[in-house]
Amino acid sequence: MLFNSYAFIFVFLPVTALGFFLLGARSARLAAGWLALASLFFYGYWSPVYVLLLLASIGFNFLAGRRLADLAGSTAGKRLLTGAIAANLGLLGYYKYANFFVDNFNALFGSDVLLGQIVLPLGISFFTFTQIAFLVDAYRGEAKEYRFVHYVLFVTYFPHLIAGPVLHHKEMMPQFAQAATYRPSHESLAVGITLFSMGLFKKVVLADNVAVYVAPVFDAAAHGTSLSFFDAWGGALAYTLQLYFDFSGYSDMAIGLSRLFGIRLPLNFDSPYRAENIIDFWRRWHMTLSRFLRDYLYIPLGGSRKGPVRRYLNLMVTMLLGGLWHGAGWTYVIWGGLHGFYLMVNHAWRGLKETCGWVTDRPGRLARLGSHTLTFAAVVVAWVFFRAQDTAAAFKVLGAMTGLDGIPVPSSLLAHVPTGWTYPHFYAGGTGDFFQWPEQPLWIAALLLLALLFPNTQTVMSRYRPALGHGDDVQPNASLRWRPAYGWLALIAAMDFTTLAQLDRVSEFLYFQF
Repeated sequence: MLFNSYAFIFVFLPVTALGFFLLGARSARLAAGWLALASLFFYGYWSPVYVLLLLASIGFNFLAGRRLADLAGSTAGKRLLTGAIAANLGLLGYYKYANFFVDNFNALFGSDVLLGQIVLPLGISFFTFTQIAFLVDAYRGEAKEYRFVHYVLFVTYFPHLIAGPVLHHKEMMPQFAQAATYRPSHESLAVGITLFSMGLFKKVVLADNVAVYVAPVFDAAAHGTSLSFFDAWGGALAYTLQLYFDFSGYSDMAIGLSRLFGIRLPLNFDSPYRAENIIDFWRRWHMTLSRFLRDYLYIPLGGSRKGPVRRYLNLMVTMLLGGLWHGAGWTYVIWGGLHGFYLMVNHAWRGLKETCGWVTDRPGRLARLGSHTLTFAAVVVAWVFFRAQDTAAAFKVLGAMTGLDGIPVPSSLLAHVPTGWTYPHFYAGGTGDFFQWPEQPLWIAALLLLALLFPNTQTVMSRYRPALGHGDDVQPNASLRWRPAYGWLALIAAMDFTTLAQLDRVSEFLYFQF
């Protein structure tokens, strides 16, 4: 079931919320159980058979976590932790990576091993990482005893189950244990519905409309078709913005849905394209995944404690595995490797500036603009691998972006190009296929302005602290702050009307595949 579907909006959500609050008036435990059952139904709506897999994973990890809490810090506990993590990774590896490794084994050794089609269970990467963190913290003595119904709800909670955020038990379990959570709040209902509406608008009206300019470019590259400079940049920028508003929209919808039930999720998306360096980008993009990779992979590997060379190695290993987490393919590995390289360069540059005394508290506007532009360009280049069907298609797009396949320009302008210029290769050809759709550059320009200059939804809603870890230090312009008022009601109603008019074009969120 998708958040952006009539069945979810007009049937599942109202029934779930009504049952939750009616039962909550009688018993918090009954309400928690109802929400857990509703979440399992939400998951099973896609494929009922995988509900059994999810329940088996929950039962195994809950029992392992309880035992680890008893053996915290001991050698026996460490052995159990190792085995439990291996079991979780084995499950994830079979469903997500088995065919990838078999295909590469066959290519390397010329064999013909076949596994058959393996259907990837939705959200397996998210509920696996969520439970691994629980196991590690149980071994560390940081996970307290919790009720089983709360643990089931923690893992299955439908606003996060399919595409994140990656939850941490310390953030969620105390909220599930509070009696106030199960009583309706006018503020939570208003904030939740508003955030959900904003996120739905981003997904259906913004992300899905710019998406139509993405597939033609990357499909052409996959078939070996030559692309012009404008073709390639148009497709790459369109995908960059599609992914941004798709994931931003999902994140807003997840936070809004959860807030409707009186529960705050951790912030997972904070205007990452405004980052002035790659380090800052990863503090803003998929923030809970970054936190998991930092706390449960990068720091255990040694972090930055063992010198710069070890730090760079740890960064690269972390990002390579982060790339592989997103998907079983070399394009994802390269994407992760690129970001690992970017982070290495970023940290090295910071170290050089400190050594040379170039650090300044207030860099100039030109320096900030240059840093931001370079960061954004690096992110766009990496997204090409993230989207391309294979590495050959990715290099096809990147080659065209550098002008290797030519830059079409109007004949009137070509006449002013000095004789002898051979690179970039200009040729007369109108304005290129980039302008085949007159509205495409307008869409890209408008969405870039929204992403880079306008306050994000969390800032607009900051007065009501919609998410964990956000709202205390944000002071937006008073006129841009959301509040219960007729003007905001009219705006949200207009957004909802526009969204519902286009809801018949149901499309999955891009992060559902991970």
